[in-house]
Amino acid sequence: MIISKAYFMIIISGGSYKMKRCEQKIEDTWNMQDMYENEELMAQDVEKLRELMKEFASRQNSLAESGEQLLRALKLQEEMNCLYEKLHVYANQKYHEDTAEAKYQRLSGEMQILGTELSGCTAWLEPELLALPQQKLAVFFAETPELADYRWVVEQIVRQREHVLDVQTEELLAKLSELGQAPANIFSMFNNADIRFPDAVDSAGNAHPLTQGNYIPMLKDSDRVLRRSAFTALYGVYAQYCNTLAATYYANAKQADIFAKQHKFAGAMEQALNANAIPMAVYENLVKTIREHLPLMHRYTGLRKKMLGLNELHMYDNYVPIVEMPQKKYPFAEAKEIVKKALAPLGEDYTALLQEGFDNRWIDVYENEGKRTGAYSWGAYGTHPYVLLNYQGTLNAVFTLAHEMGHALHSWHSDHRQPYRYAGYRIFVAEVASTCNEALLIHYLLENSSDETERNYLINYFLDQFKGTMYRQTMFAEFEMMTHRDIVQEGGVLTAEKLCGIYHKLNKDYFGEQMVSDEEIQYEWARIPHFYTPFYVYQYATGFAAAIAISSKILAGEPGIVEKYKEFLSGGSSMDPIDLLKICGVDMSSPEPVAAALRVFEEYLGKLEKSSLTK
Repeated sequence: MIISKAYFMIIISGGSYKMKRCEQKIEDTWNMQDMYENEELMAQDVEKLRELMKEFASRQNSLAESGEQLLRALKLQEEMNCLYEKLHVYANQKYHEDTAEAKYQRLSGEMQILGTELSGCTAWLEPELLALPQQKLAVFFAETPELADYRWVVEQIVRQREHVLDVQTEELLAKLSELGQAPANIFSMFNNADIRFPDAVDSAGNAHPLTQGNYIPMLKDSDRVLRRSAFTALYGVYAQYCNTLAATYYANAKQADIFAKQHKFAGAMEQALNANAIPMAVYENLVKTIREHLPLMHRYTGLRKKMLGLNELHMYDNYVPIVEMPQKKYPFAEAKEIVKKALAPLGEDYTALLQEGFDNRWIDVYENEGKRTGAYSWGAYGTHPYVLLNYQGTLNAVFTLAHEMGHALHSWHSDHRQPYRYAGYRIFVAEVASTCNEALLIHYLLENSSDETERNYLINYFLDQFKGTMYRQTMFAEFEMMTHRDIVQEGGVLTAEKLCGIYHKLNKDYFGEQMVSDEEIQYEWARIPHFYTPFYVYQYATGFAAAIAISSKILAGEPGIVEKYKEFLSGGSSMDPIDLLKICGVDMSSPEPVAAALRVFEEYLGKLEKSSLTK
């Protein structure tokens, strides 16, 4: 999957009062006029795109005629996609400024419809290209030198040739693909719309409505009675529907296996990794290396138990902060300076670009009534990146700024080095720049803080990232591997009993003996939406590991690493993601980057263990 000016989101909570959009200071809002000066120009681009779509449709069945015809089709497709991206991003970002604004609700919906029309219009290209014999393609490239600019595009399509079936079979499978989505759609409807939970009750006997959205915030509450109540209430409901959800999960795994095997893959795992040209060894090494370093996770679990002063550490104690968050507030101007200083190791050109984003309204800073929640980086080719924040002045908000500007500058470097067709980067590397920025920020803050509570909070913040990203996402990845590859791919059947047994055993393995692996946790697999996009979550762990490996090299002053890192940022999708990371000396097909990241985890764990708070 290629990220086109990636849309990355972090959920953060807001305060009670929300100003209206019209009350925002202009300097605190993003400048959408940098994309379209007025909406008449946008309307002109819509008409232009529709004309291009008509022209493109007329070229169907022409690719076999000559290299020039193939070139024209590829150029036209690129022009249409680039134009649509700009229209789509503009409409949605205007909608996100105030989601209650009917005008932009309508405009966003219209662009979604236009996108569907565009997909239908271009659907013939890849099958027709794949129908061309390899020998004819070679002649086309020899006779049409300009086609060389699109060689990588063509190669990415052609490398799937062995997995493409005859036209009739592909048409049939395409028609059946909607049915293949049924398990995911059923789960989504159940999990987001239909499921209801009983109230959670706190230590004073007060009832609190429990939802998917407030479950984790409740697990972070200092009231242990409330945490336990929320935990048992939530999983008690999933237990009631366990057999139904097991059947849904099995159906999703089975359809993925069937479609993969029809396309001549061993199974769903091989097909998913092949889509991004990721060797199987990357996945297997991740699981193996994390398993070898589970004692570190167990040490952290034991430290959590000690710092919370508990005789027994339960799963509902896994999210409550063990170090109090500093109450200091950071005005946005101060946050920008902190982030700029923290990223100084990336060089003056990087921080100058960062300052350009700060000065030239790349960022929509503050919350307002109707504004989309969370934070993200997005944008369109040919314009600068945009960042949406709902800045609250907390230390976490400073980290969010660093994170999203990491995405933004990754997009900027790729856009300025690559043509549109190669500018978007793949999910496998999407979190590297953002996480690298966070690692540099943590290092800077620790180096410049004399307050032990603040230092310990920062260390624990970092450790929790390791826990949630490297360990937890790898546990999910291992669950998928055991259920899909080891059972369904081999013709086995998944039942509720089997799924619960596998998950409960994994939970015990990963959290260790210091954690009571409560009976309810065996049902957690039933509520994870990621599992309905098989073999996706492992990329969070690999991306995090790569980022830590790179940031460690930067902080160690490795000769040439900053220049290599910027080359990586500039790579887009001009090569496979594995090869992009190799530019920085990070080979994810080897266990070493994961092991190196876990050595950093061990270093910071040791710092917290030596803190006076643990005495």
